[in-house]
Amino acid sequence: MKLEWKQFVGQTLNVTMNENYGLTMDTKSNTPIYEIVFKSGRLSGVFDEGIMLEAEREKELVKIFIPYNSIKCVEIFNF
Repeated sequence: MKLEWKQFVGQTLNVTMNENYGLTMDTKSNTPIYEIVFKSGRLSGVFDEGIMLEAEREKELVKIFIPYNSIKCVEIFNF
């Protein structure tokens, strides 16, 4: 099944990733930390290779690009 992502632009998504873990940098200590295997945010863009979420972390807007092949499961809120 192919999902038409554009119909969900503006909705809040919880995306469970196929990968077992993620890695990011802690801006306060400038050290790498492991993240939980899901991403949450408002769907702001749909591209040939994946989707873009926007979320707020520590009072900053963060854009998260997720390739389609990394998506295991998606929860769609306020639909």
